[in-house]
Amino acid sequence: MKLAVVGAGLIGRRHAEIIAGLPGATLAAIVDPAPEAEVFASSLGAAWFADLAPLLDAGVDGVVIATPNRLHAAGAIACLARRLPVLVEKPVADTAEAAARIARAAGATPTLVGHHRRHSASLKAARAAIAEGRVGAVTAVTALSHLLKPDDYFDVAWRRQPGGGPILINLIHVVDDLRYLCGEIVAVQAMASSATRGFAVEDTAVVTLRFASGALGTLGVSDVAAGPWSWELTSGENPFYPRQDGDCYLVAGRDGALAVPTLDLWRYDGPPHWGTPMTRTRLPAPAVDPLIQQMRHFRDVVRGEAEPLVTVADAARSLVVVEAIAEAAHTGRIIHCNSGD
Repeated sequence: MKLAVVGAGLIGRRHAEIIAGLPGATLAAIVDPAPEAEVFASSLGAAWFADLAPLLDAGVDGVVIATPNRLHAAGAIACLARRLPVLVEKPVADTAEAAARIARAAGATPTLVGHHRRHSASLKAARAAIAEGRVGAVTAVTALSHLLKPDDYFDVAWRRQPGGGPILINLIHVVDDLRYLCGEIVAVQAMASSATRGFAVEDTAVVTLRFASGALGTLGVSDVAAGPWSWELTSGENPFYPRQDGDCYLVAGRDGALAVPTLDLWRYDGPPHWGTPMTRTRLPAPAVDPLIQQMRHFRDVVRGEAEPLVTVADAARSLVVVEAIAEAAHTGRIIHCNSGD
């Protein structure tokens, strides 16, 4: 099976390296105009193309789209027009309207969106525990995504402008995680601040969420906050981030509570109320690399042996929620997401 990667940034290079070592697949080509991409392709024994058009004539079986967000739709649609299965990095597009165009172009052609955390063993175990009723009916959810991005991260001008902040860059991951764990989010309210760095874009935001089940949630996100409370720092799944001992998601229900990603499950030892002692049990989950698991899944999707775990329609619902959060922060209003449409 010949797979190609379009976009040789950090995530594109990681995808290419995984494909190069994936049983049953070959890294056929890398598409990126940068001269460094040609050198990288050569190091992996793959062909190099400066743009997508010649790749489409080269004969490949599947394509990974890892370009900047604004280019996802154009690249995916060009591949889908040739009936080529695609894996589109998250967010599926830069707007919900662009995501809808990808969905229309896909038709029956397999299209997978790269929300790779859906392949995380700890996130899957947490979802199963909640679905099995281990915490009872979910009532409250707390989520944190606190990161301290270095100053040189903002040497790129667009990261200092509206649209370059943690709401539109980081929350797509968290929102998808919370939807996966607790169901659809139907309304949001938010407040944002740029007081720390003073850029035109926010550096911190807090969000309240209403789930379709009636559960409520709070979500804090910042790219200027020191602390261990983010998926990147607590999960240990990406070796770039030093792993910290802690959790970033807390799910409370009528009968118990679950901390993620440690998978500490708290249950009452007797009648469920505040005067009853609780026991903590750590649920098991194997150590796996979700990016590798995702690429194995894409290989199977291309083969016709699996259905896409994350469809364009599913990924678009996460994007709709993030757009609603951005609107809520701007207007101060409660925004209804219609994320189940």
